[in-house]
Amino acid sequence: MRLLYLLGFSLNCCTTASASYKLGRRIGDSATGREYFYVGGEYINITSENTTSQYMVGQIYVEKLTPRAVTKPYGIVFIAGSGQTGTNFLTTPDGRQGWASYFLNHGYIVYLTDQPERGRSPWLPGTGSMVAFTTNDIESLFTATTAYDLWPQARLHTQWPGSGRVGDHIFDAFFATEVQLQSDRLISEANNAKAYTALMDRIGPAFLLTHSQAGPYGWRVGDARPALTRGIVALEPSGPPFENAFPFAGRERTWGITDLEVIYEPSAGPNATNLETVTVPAVDPNYTDCILQTRPAKKLKNLSKVPTLVITSESSYHVPYDYCTVEYLRQAGVNVTFLDLPKSGIYGNGHMMFMEKNNIEIASKIRDWLECM
Repeated sequence: MRLLYLLGFSLNCCTTASASYKLGRRIGDSATGREYFYVGGEYINITSENTTSQYMVGQIYVEKLTPRAVTKPYGIVFIAGSGQTGTNFLTTPDGRQGWASYFLNHGYIVYLTDQPERGRSPWLPGTGSMVAFTTNDIESLFTATTAYDLWPQARLHTQWPGSGRVGDHIFDAFFATEVQLQSDRLISEANNAKAYTALMDRIGPAFLLTHSQAGPYGWRVGDARPALTRGIVALEPSGPPFENAFPFAGRERTWGITDLEVIYEPSAGPNATNLETVTVPAVDPNYTDCILQTRPAKKLKNLSKVPTLVITSESSYHVPYDYCTVEYLRQAGVNVTFLDLPKSGIYGNGHMMFMEKNNIEIASKIRDWLECM
């Protein structure tokens, strides 16, 4: 994937009618309480030119929405994926009801968050660097995948509202919400794990709902606070284990599902050197091989206590490999349910399923699972 580095670049300016950027921001009558707070973060001292100054880093913005009648014992913490913020769960780019309103209407307290160094969560310049998605990235991977046809399932994408191309007012509204993100994945994972663990300590038991890049952050929080994590809903979490698949490349996730340590039993050793793996051939020519543990597999000591729902769409680039993540979790003792949307009669979705035309149908499946917990 090509990413535009936000350091030392130039832009060719073009004008776009302001009407193209209209975005619904209605919560409707679902919420009677709306408040925000910051959590996590720490003070650091930085010395430059013989002067030492103090800053805060790592804190996250949290928006708490409370329904008219709280009927569910545990709230839902939403953690957006790359280039996204908590606003992306408020409404869809074409102004329909988003998942925040849906779950509020069903009695859940909702926590919308911005990852550290993202959106309303400050970034201290000099800590890693920022990158951003291009319009080509968004079109080819998320909104107009049929036109680009870069992986076997891409042509099955039918649920994005509008053409998914630059100039379509729905695409323009969505692209306007894209923000920068930290390019150093180790910094990002460390900061997210720390901040969201602090959030769970503050609010008490809750469900986590993660998307894409945020998937490993949810695993880290569940590992750190299994008693507070009532369940994890992972929408197409970053994967597969140990090694990237299209559109990414290279070795990642040294600990199988994360870049940084999660607890195994027996121990995985320093830097996960005791994790022994084997490559298992793909279940289908249009899927990827899986890297799993050799048997007997080590168990994810804490995550095995956290019920987990992994959701995969019909047409996303995650389709060829999300099953590997699910199998890895199962092998490691995690109580994981795999909601493969087309096998449940839900067709045509891509990676941004939560804002597509049938987003409420998917949300209802999630609610069914949550209410069994």
